[in-house]
Amino acid sequence: MDVMSGPHVIRGSVSLPEAELMWRFSRSSGPGGQHVNTSDTQVELRFDLARTEALPQVWKERALRRLAGRLVDGVVTVRASEHRSQWRNREAAAVRLASLLAEATAPPPKPRTPTRIPRGINERRLREKKRRGETKRGRTGRDWG
Repeated sequence: MDVMSGPHVIRGSVSLPEAELMWRFSRSSGPGGQHVNTSDTQVELRFDLARTEALPQVWKERALRRLAGRLVDGVVTVRASEHRSQWRNREAAAVRLASLLAEATAPPPKPRTPTRIPRGINERRLREKKRRGETKRGRTGRDWG
């Protein structure tokens, strides 16, 4: 069962190039009985972000800037060890890397255009404040002898 389930799309027509993915397998920690001591189920997936040709240049620069804290020599690393089978951990790692790159290459949000509060709404707010103040002022015990 060594076939990956299709290319992992980052966004649009851009997907993770299988040739540029570097896989490393090791034994997972944690519970699992005798099986866990003999099988390399933990997956470490490395992707050389600095040297890749698969991403458009703008995306690449954006991702390098946003993931600067996670990169080691321009390489981003993702680990997966939550499943007991290596194949499912490979899937999980690839999906995680694809979503990480999708987030890192997303265009910046549009700046908020400031809008004015309509005069009617502002006046209504001030009237309500005044009424509330009157109510509270009426609670003082001056006339309650």
